[in-house]
Amino acid sequence: MSETPALTELHSAIEASARTIGVSASHETVRPVLAAYQDAIEQSVISFRAQTGPRGAGDLDCRITLLPGDMDPYARAVASGLTPETDHAIGNLLQEVHDRFPVFCYGIDFGVVGGFKKAWSFFPPGGQSLAGLAGLPSMPAGVSGNLGLFERYGLGDKVSVIGFDYAKRSVNVYFGNVPAHCFEAEGIRSLLDDAGLPEPSAEMLKFGEGAFALYATLNWDSPKIERVTYSVNTTDPLALPVSVDPAFVKLVQDAPLGSAGHRYVYGVTVTPKGEYHKIQKYFQWQTRVEKMLSADAG
Repeated sequence: MSETPALTELHSAIEASARTIGVSASHETVRPVLAAYQDAIEQSVISFRAQTGPRGAGDLDCRITLLPGDMDPYARAVASGLTPETDHAIGNLLQEVHDRFPVFCYGIDFGVVGGFKKAWSFFPPGGQSLAGLAGLPSMPAGVSGNLGLFERYGLGDKVSVIGFDYAKRSVNVYFGNVPAHCFEAEGIRSLLDDAGLPEPSAEMLKFGEGAFALYATLNWDSPKIERVTYSVNTTDPLALPVSVDPAFVKLVQDAPLGSAGHRYVYGVTVTPKGEYHKIQKYFQWQTRVEKMLSADAG
């Protein structure tokens, strides 16, 4: 990789941010990813993400968004040796989305230890039809199976982002411009109950009052919704009505700020086994994507 000053700064920030949560960033993992996408990095929005619970232990994810709409980020990851090609349905889904729907831009996630994990398709402002997405050949059957549920809550035409988790073989369906009732206590309880998920904690309900977006995770192994996440945009995550993990505190207080300053998205996820938290700290910002990133929920 031909190291530019911007890439040198980014690599240093990744390592420093990882150290704040007790993770050692692997050069052998980080550098090939930066090399694969280096032509777009300086124009991208970049953030660092951590989460509680066993799913997030021992890694810090780096998210690079605003990758050009004519780039297939998954194909590039495969071609660059960042992830193996798969015959699983998830390997076809991003291209199917691209072929049928307008895509404003793309994004990727990689762990500083775990390597390439996810790709993202961001739709133009206004939202896409969930029914249309559900009809794609490679989409998990649970999307169409839960279509009625999402439509009952006014979310059927509000899909803003699709996330493709190649590591865990699941799909995230993000909803933007969400009706206010979905963030009221009764709306949260009702949606989670309809999704077959546990009663939310009192902390979760209070947190949800300030949410701006929500997303559901589904996979190919079950028709059920795997989990639902509510996200809050904030400049001060330590002031939110939640118990903030000590590692998150260190990430907020000690990680490099970068050009994004104090910009965060904090999420609470409800799963059959309980709740866990996640935080996304922006490092590099682009003002022209304010509206598009309103759905970048973690």
